[in-house]
Amino acid sequence: MTDAGVLLRAYYEALYERLTAHEKVLRERIARHLHGALAAAGWTDFDSERYAAYLDAALAFLHERLEMYNPIGFQYTLEPIHSPLAARLELELDWYNATAEFERLRQAARSLAEPDMDAPRLQALAAELIGRCGAFPDRSIIGAYRQAPALHKTPDYALALAIEEML
Repeated sequence: MTDAGVLLRAYYEALYERLTAHEKVLRERIARHLHGALAAAGWTDFDSERYAAYLDAALAFLHERLEMYNPIGFQYTLEPIHSPLAARLELELDWYNATAEFERLRQAARSLAEPDMDAPRLQALAAELIGRCGAFPDRSIIGAYRQAPALHKTPDYALALAIEEML
């Protein structure tokens, strides 16, 4: 694995640790952002059952994100894909396109990575990478939602806002 790959692994591990340590706070922020986004868009005809379903979806996305950042499972995020079409589709399957954001993350990791990083240095560089890039793919989600808000996008958007606010 390259030095940048080692740093990306540390980045995902740091995100996993931060998010799992603050999961209760994240849940509260997700609920607040979900309510705010629904109200701002004028989607106010929600009964408590429908709102609970959207909140459950946002919380499910949180668990998906935790699994993506989980040190045991993150290799699937960085695993090389040999088909160029499959690689492009992987980053475009959702309603947002995270291709450019992922490339910026990779570029930032390459620029920060150092040979023979010890654990403390690796943690410091991972924290700097988080500071520069946030939590992938939040910026893509937030930008795409703001360009074209839609009800089905709101749970992902509320989660992305909550994570970035917490970081």
